Amino acid sequence: ESVDAQKIAWLLRKAWTLYSVTPLFRFHRARLTEYARLLSAFIAAEKRKGLAVEVGVELDIKVALTSLADLRGSELDQAALLVQLSSRSQTSSRNSEDKLVWSGWFCSMFGDDFSENVLEDFTCLPLFLSHGAESYTTLVGSWFQKTFDCCFRRLAISPLNLSWMVAMWAGCKLDRAASAVELVFSVPCLSQPLDISYAIHPEDAKALWDTVQKTPGEITQEEVDVFMDCLYAHFHRHFKIHLSATKLVKVSTAVASAHCDGIVKILHSQYLPGVLMLLTELAISQIQ
Repeated sequence: ESVDAQKIAWLLRKAWTLYSVTPLFRFHRARLTEYARLLSAFIAAEKRKGLAVEVGVELDIKVALTSLADLRGSELDQAALLVQLSSRSQTSSRNSEDKLVWSGWFCSMFGDDFSENVLEDFTCLPLFLSHGAESYTTLVGSWFQKTFDCCFRRLAISPLNLSWMVAMWAGCKLDRAASAVELVFSVPCLSQPLDISYAIHPEDAKALWDTVQKTPGEITQEEVDVFMDCLYAHFHRHFKIHLSATKLVKVSTAVASAHCDGIVKILHSQYLPGVLMLLTELAISQIQ
């Protein structure tokens, strides 16, 4: 098993917070080791309230930057970049294993149209996913923004995009028993927050999608609307509640789950490229 395959398997089943990132200026993949040392020194300096820290000395936080060559959609895409922060306890021995405290990765999956229109000195990795303390995300984002003149922005997911996700993922064929398709709706205009959870058997959800989809491999807005309207009608028939008056805030399937706040968990390696392609598209649409 290749290193990339191990890394990609490690990316699954974690809650990742999404960001969009503008192209990186004069980023050179051959200098990853140097970037790791500089980022480590920057984090140490920030944690010590701005005191100068010599680059290359032994620090509490170690930084590793790794290219994931297999994690891209086409030849025009840049290989994904994994950033990992590890901590060494002051009391632990020199030979003890470092503890991973934060991870983030830059990615472009079939972002060809965007990459083609960018100047040569720029590197396009429009999607960034982070897992760990937000304070580390802020530090890493700050360093990348200062070093490569780019901009990080949180990537929210609209109810419309969530409905596309649940329609696409509910129609996927899986090689093992699938978990229920679940939709969570937030009821507006109440003094106390109220969510409605709606779970559908995966085989029923796929059967419904198969009757709605006209051309396998192609999805239209009309088909997504019909799929959601059928689910709404079924719910109203049983509970007399109009879900169309609520806000869709989360969808969960055996392929992946996504929350409107821009938090995604990818569950199935087979559909990792498809999920990342959709998220890359959302990130690019926010940049443009």
